[in-house]
Amino acid sequence: MTAPTLESDRLILRPHRVGDFDDVVALWADPAVVKYIGGKPNSREQSWARLLRYMGHWQAMCFGYWAVCDRDSGAFLGEVGFANYRRAVTPPLPDVPEAGWVLATQAHGRGIASEAVACIHHWADQTQDWSQTVAIFAPEHAASQQVAAKQGYQTSGEATYFDEQVLVMSRQKPTAV
Repeated sequence: MTAPTLESDRLILRPHRVGDFDDVVALWADPAVVKYIGGKPNSREQSWARLLRYMGHWQAMCFGYWAVCDRDSGAFLGEVGFANYRRAVTPPLPDVPEAGWVLATQAHGRGIASEAVACIHHWADQTQDWSQTVAIFAPEHAASQQVAAKQGYQTSGEATYFDEQVLVMSRQKPTAV
């Protein structure tokens, strides 16, 4: 399975392709982008592994990440989706899909994350039988926590991941979908 193409007012969410590699490298090498996601820019090798992981997730799990593109220009703006990373988090996360998103600096502060995250949750609510999803954040990453809250995520606890504290947020699927 490959990712379906989703559309919103300003965005097209499409499957990743090998041709996205340079955009993925630039995204994950930007210190402002990774500030709350590990804090360290990724190498080209790490970005290549990430791109392949995104593509393979759809094959293995029938869900995954999308490339976020500007509807008008086609410009690559970031990535959004669901994954099961089987993270070594203490205490463990529930065995449910984990939502995540990352946007290029030129997309920050424009409501792009909220629009993209709403789009994938609409897809999930319409097509998946998931009763719950989770998301994890650096405790100081207030902007992403606000994006999550707009989709119904609520703080459900804290955990440790790679010796760092993370905030765990959970979302129950709305009953009237």
